Amino acid sequence: MNVDGVFAGGGVKAFAFIGALQVLEENGFSFTRVAGTSAGAIFASLVCSGYRSDELFSIMEQLDGKMFKDGGKVMPFPFAKWLRLYFKLGMYKGDQLEKWLIQVLGHKGVSTFADLPKGALKIVASDISRGRLIVLPDDLKDYGLIPERFSVARAVRMSCGIPYFFQPVKLYNRKRRGERSYVVDGGILSNFPIWLFHNRKKQPLKRPVIGFQLTPGLEEMAPHLINNAVDLYQSLFDTMIRAHDLRYIAKDHAKNIVFIPVQSVKATDFDLDEAQKKALVQLGREETLQFLSTWS
Repeated sequence: MNVDGVFAGGGVKAFAFIGALQVLEENGFSFTRVAGTSAGAIFASLVCSGYRSDELFSIMEQLDGKMFKDGGKVMPFPFAKWLRLYFKLGMYKGDQLEKWLIQVLGHKGVSTFADLPKGALKIVASDISRGRLIVLPDDLKDYGLIPERFSVARAVRMSCGIPYFFQPVKLYNRKRRGERSYVVDGGILSNFPIWLFHNRKKQPLKRPVIGFQLTPGLEEMAPHLINNAVDLYQSLFDTMIRAHDLRYIAKDHAKNIVFIPVQSVKATDFDLDEAQKKALVQLGREETLQFLSTWS
């Protein structure tokens, strides 16, 4: 069965998507279009490029997530990281992430969006200079750029720019004499962009749309416990990420979403060991099997 797929952001939690893909392949599903935010954008781009679950599992086993923490030269005093954050707007460059993406996508012959079927991949990012959500490659024309010629790896890197963790990507607007925009993680505006494949006129869809979330189901989400200023900040940020998408899916789309409740690791736990990675894959398998047992 051909379906469209949407993958939520969640950092290293996204290893669980490999297990979900295993189950879908075993049951004869294939994706016509995919979309994603942040880590979901990484997964969507790899699936769209032709990677299968066994290949992604192999990549996962060999991947050392710590290599993505490319902070540059080590400075010999304790406040160095805060200075880097202040002047560079992020703890890590994100260059190694983009280089890795260029390499793995290149193995499937994918460099720019022209190498993919038209409309097959959509990636969400946030232009914080202009205060807007952008969908790549579609919205690149608003910056005077040719969408088909834009690097898929760079688009994904934009979507993965976790604020303060990775440095923002600079996007220059050719329509505005090179005006610079800072682009960061799409998750701050839409971490689960399932709305991308639902038309506003509510016309019948060409294919089913299945979403993959890295959180518990709607009825299982616990309220935030706020006891101090740090809790308040985390709750504010989490609400900002989730509220828009939750309101959308709560209406009538939850039945088409695989909720994978990853709670044992944090999104930025890049030093996961092999056992933790495999546990995430297994969780993805189990939740997808449960979903398919009742989905129609």
